[in-house]
Amino acid sequence: METLTFTTTEVEKVIYTGKVHITGGRDGGNAKSSDEQLNIKLATPGTKQEGTNPEQLLAAGWSACFISAMGIAASKMRIKLPADAAMNTEVDLGSNSEGYLLQARLNVSLPGLDPEVAQQLVEAAHATCPYSKATRGNINVTINLV
Repeated sequence: METLTFTTTEVEKVIYTGKVHITGGRDGGNAKSSDEQLNIKLATPGTKQEGTNPEQLLAAGWSACFISAMGIAASKMRIKLPADAAMNTEVDLGSNSEGYLLQARLNVSLPGLDPEVAQQLVEAAHATCPYSKATRGNINVTINLV
């Protein structure tokens, strides 16, 4: 089998590699990480099947990464990221005449921060978060400060 590689920016140093083995796909499959810290059932969105789906996993990963990116930005700005900083992230699976696609809404809560400072943190995080970089220009993304 031929290996397909799509590269835009070269990684100079690998910091971590997440390894997950998937069986069965989103319709009743299973996802298990090599370190066994993740072991979950997969289910088709909108069904009563037990399990999560790729859209929920993307939302969780992106949110965790984004909050960490805001923490780094806050440190550089010499401000404290609120301990109760939170996100409600929504990833839509949709379709059009060309097939399936995704779109996302990142709803960011930064209680107690001046709105202008909060906006700067969100912009800095979106510029540096690897998930934001990976999706930039590929899917519609809306970021709301709530």
